Amino acid sequence: MALHAPVLVMKDSMKRESGAKVHQANIQAAKAVADIIRTTLGPRSMLKMLLDAAGGIVVTNDGNAILREIDIAHPAAKSMIELSRTQDEEVGDGTTSVIVLAGEMLHVAQAFIDKNYHPTVICRAYTKALDDAIAVLDKIAMPVDVNDRTAMLGLVKSSIGTKFTGQFGDLIADLAIDATTTAGVDLGQGMREVDIKKYIKVEKVPGGQLEDSTVLKGVMINKDVVAPGKMRRKIVNPRIILLDSPIEYKKGENQTNAELMKEEDWQVLLEMEEEYIKNLCAQILKFKPDLVITEKGLSDLAIHYLSKAGVSAIRRLRKTDNNRIAKACGAVIVNRPEELQESDVGTGAGLFEVKKIGDEFFAFIIDCKDPKACTVLLRGASKDVLNEVERNLQDAMSVARNILKNPKLLPGGGATELTVSATLKQKSSSVEGVEKWPYEAAALAFEAIPRTLAQNCGLNVIRTMTQLQGKHANGENAWVGLDGRSGDIVDMKERKIWDSYSVKAQTFKTAIEAACMLLRIDDIVSGIKKKQAPGASAPKQPQIETEGDADNEQMIPE
Repeated sequence: MALHAPVLVMKDSMKRESGAKVHQANIQAAKAVADIIRTTLGPRSMLKMLLDAAGGIVVTNDGNAILREIDIAHPAAKSMIELSRTQDEEVGDGTTSVIVLAGEMLHVAQAFIDKNYHPTVICRAYTKALDDAIAVLDKIAMPVDVNDRTAMLGLVKSSIGTKFTGQFGDLIADLAIDATTTAGVDLGQGMREVDIKKYIKVEKVPGGQLEDSTVLKGVMINKDVVAPGKMRRKIVNPRIILLDSPIEYKKGENQTNAELMKEEDWQVLLEMEEEYIKNLCAQILKFKPDLVITEKGLSDLAIHYLSKAGVSAIRRLRKTDNNRIAKACGAVIVNRPEELQESDVGTGAGLFEVKKIGDEFFAFIIDCKDPKACTVLLRGASKDVLNEVERNLQDAMSVARNILKNPKLLPGGGATELTVSATLKQKSSSVEGVEKWPYEAAALAFEAIPRTLAQNCGLNVIRTMTQLQGKHANGENAWVGLDGRSGDIVDMKERKIWDSYSVKAQTFKTAIEAACMLLRIDDIVSGIKKKQAPGASAPKQPQIETEGDADNEQMIPE
């Protein structure tokens, strides 16, 4: 009996790792990802330079942007990358912290796994720690007045102080706040929703200096008027009509053949086309517009009629741009010229102007009365700089948006994490049973953030950390943290180093939940083949031809 061949359950090609080995591997992978971007946390952070697939260069220290570019094989590491993406989409900032924190959570869990703790026990302790941590956040958060510009500036600045544009401190922060307050929509009950993607357009124009960047009270589009010589390029208080329809003769849906018997019929046909366009233009001109913008085409004849009436026209505009213009100047986009009404004409803009920036023409519709959309114009020396500035601006705008949505502040500079850590340490003594130790470990894991800050400043980490822990242990001042610039231990209120509540809460939640998820994995099966059609043999390795094969009739040797 004993001599039977071993039972093969899985195919040979399958690799299967299970048990402690997997936990080790996952924790290592997560730590590796965290180490990649650990140095990009804090104001004294390093930049990473990545070559992407197309051979372009990305220079950045935005955690999400780095991880997006990296190609990673290990499944656990992949899910770490998802974290920073979620964080970026949800709140837009804290992409680096989330990974560092999750990596640390897994790192402290390793000791317990070695001691044969069951992962679910560790997860239970972590979830408990998370609930308590969020409770602490609620306790130390302080409300902020959205209309208080200096407070808002401080907040946004602490978010981008860690970025490349930190040296142009107020500039980017100002841009971000201007843009988000412009495009904000009141939902009532003190809630404001800001749709960054739809109504704030970032136009990058190489050339000039960063200091030339501005937020336009209106919209800018990369277009010139249709007939540059004849049409006005500067109109004060323009009346704007936005169309979604072509102003040219309608072509039939399918091909039509018309047989003409008499020469004159051809003339009649042409006249009908002209007449049609003339009517269209007349319907538009009835409203005495100064500027007609359409998403579709404008025929030469229509251009002639419009320019004769002194109307400037722009054609083939992107739909999104058209929506922004509508929001900015109060016009309504009309789909059929026949249905134009006086109320559809946008009169909110103060100035229409076409300017040449660099070597392209841009049309500006600016000085709007109450714009609900805006364009941020970024100037910079090189493409790389511009891309980095744009990423930072995205972060800054997200922070501004979060505050508008949930106006509560927490201390930055690792102070929040230290407070949470200290509180959890105190609470851990009241936790019963086995869960006590992982709970305490989670408390320690929160210190990863201030520790990394200290490392990146080049401080004496151990000394700094003990000082900070001492300050927090008796819980007298929750706002003592690390100034990442100078490396001093100071009260964050005085240095105006703040974080927004929604970012911090989201960071903690994402990090701990992810750590729990990775800990729960005890089996990795890889090498699962796609099902093959019965009868098909295994796929052949692709043949690589050499010159010698080229003469042979039979290309693929059996």
